[in-house]
Amino acid sequence: MTPLRGAKAYDFIAVNTTVASPSLLPEMKLHLATEITPIWQASEVALQQANIPPPFWAFAWAGGQALARHVLDCPRDHWANRRVLDFGAGSGLVGIAAAMAGARLVRAAEIDPVACAAIGLNAELNDVEIEIVEEDVIDRDPAVDIILVGDMCYEKPLAERLIAWLRPLAGRGIEVWIGDPGRTYRPTHGLAEIARYMVPTSLELEDRETREGIVWKLLP
Repeated sequence: MTPLRGAKAYDFIAVNTTVASPSLLPEMKLHLATEITPIWQASEVALQQANIPPPFWAFAWAGGQALARHVLDCPRDHWANRRVLDFGAGSGLVGIAAAMAGARLVRAAEIDPVACAAIGLNAELNDVEIEIVEEDVIDRDPAVDIILVGDMCYEKPLAERLIAWLRPLAGRGIEVWIGDPGRTYRPTHGLAEIARYMVPTSLELEDRETREGIVWKLLP
């Protein structure tokens, strides 16, 4: 079964989302799902005709919002002439924040083709340029100065594989920032807290109405 791509992906996004600002990012606009059930049901229907992963890209998750907020709150000279990778980009909100903050180059790595289509649309909405990389970049040389990881420690195999790749990169001098709202598989050592934000959330997505999104720097 072929993935949902091109015009069909854009149509799926247009029908199942609305343009809105995440709660912590009023200066940003994204194509977001306003209710969780309809878009998940729409994904299940679309799955009968094409290979479409769950629509994680349609929500501004707490860890990603906290990380994006911190990126925008940092002095602009921190981003000047810096190359940035937004890993597991989803909607692209973290990479968009980096581009808005003045990064010289922003790459968004994402394996879901529908998410990649959403990143392109969201970048256009915010008048920024994002280089979209539709592939698994773990274990590759990222060729960047900063790696931003928003809310990716929700699954043990992925989290372990991700941190095993990122830790040596931190040792090479690449800055690695992780935005996490207390996911089960976040590393328990080798992290330095650099910021925290209270993020309003939906009970349809989380088990509470707010989550504390913490931004960590991964240590070598």
